[in-house]
Amino acid sequence: MPLVEHLLELRKRFVLIALGLVVGAVVGWLLYDPLLQVLQRPLEIAEEMRGNQATLNFAGPMAALDLKIKSSLFLAVFLTCPWWLYQVWAFITPGLNSNERRYAYGFVGAAFPLFLGGAYMAWLVFPHAIQILTGFLPDGATAFTNAEAYLSLVMRLLIAFGLAFLSPVVLVGLNFAGLMTGRGMLGGWRWAILVAFTFAAIITPTPDALTMILVALPICVLYFGAVGVSLLHDKRVQRRLEAAEV
Repeated sequence: MPLVEHLLELRKRFVLIALGLVVGAVVGWLLYDPLLQVLQRPLEIAEEMRGNQATLNFAGPMAALDLKIKSSLFLAVFLTCPWWLYQVWAFITPGLNSNERRYAYGFVGAAFPLFLGGAYMAWLVFPHAIQILTGFLPDGATAFTNAEAYLSLVMRLLIAFGLAFLSPVVLVGLNFAGLMTGRGMLGGWRWAILVAFTFAAIITPTPDALTMILVALPICVLYFGAVGVSLLHDKRVQRRLEAAEV
């Protein structure tokens, strides 16, 4: 595709993703109250263990409105996950023939649980991080937690982990589009491991090495899984080319 057509296709996919997020945000607006209760539960548990009552503080009415809008968009990312994942795939692989386009369903089918799985792992890590951090408070002290800072941290963590778990599927998509080879991905395994551990060290709220390792290992496993799928696809493509030459 010429550059202009690529840009037009990119704009089209962005518009479709935005429309999907708007619809999801409307649903997220209606589900704001139960979402808020779920997201603040780790803080409540941590404070209950210290014998205190957790309280989220808002700087003002505009802060509450701003947080509700952010939370609605956050929930929209999860509700519309299959929709925007398909749009990403459709942009990455516009050159696939009609027979190969069936892989789009496989892409979404694999990416959707991976995205949710990454977010779930973040949700498992976060309560332990909150307990460790609140443990530094002196006895009898109570932390007045800023609602916007706390919930923004939770939402960024969940989305960041979800996107990290999507990276292997994106690599497979690039391989199917002919932009990367399985051998090239395998040759960069050292850099992939370095990036995984660096990401884990940055994104985990606590400084302990065990949490970092537990976060980085699944990302590494998924990367090598993507390498294996790409190598198998490269072999199929090579056999197809050899058969066409005969």
